[in-house]
Amino acid sequence: MKKKYNTKGMSFEEHLKEELKDPKFKKYFNEYGKQLEIAYAIFQLRKREGISQAELAKKIGTKQSDVARMEAGEQNFTTETLQRIASALNRNLKITFTK
Repeated sequence: MKKKYNTKGMSFEEHLKEELKDPKFKKYFNEYGKQLEIAYAIFQLRKREGISQAELAKKIGTKQSDVARMEAGEQNFTTETLQRIASALNRNLKITFTK
């Protein structure tokens, strides 16, 4: 049975910390976590700019349903797509490799 806990008022970081206690979730997160981080960053920036998924989709030349999939972490991103999103959200794209 899936565990339930109150997430109301919980930040994403707090929620993630709770979820990472589950070994299955942690394994999945380690495999797909960066994609989810990017998805969440896109969602946050879009909300901060005050535009809808449909408006972002129009600015980057795609459909609203594609933006919804991006924000849900259900789509891989090309650097070209990330650059279009960054431009549409008035941001610069910076990719770094860290150790």
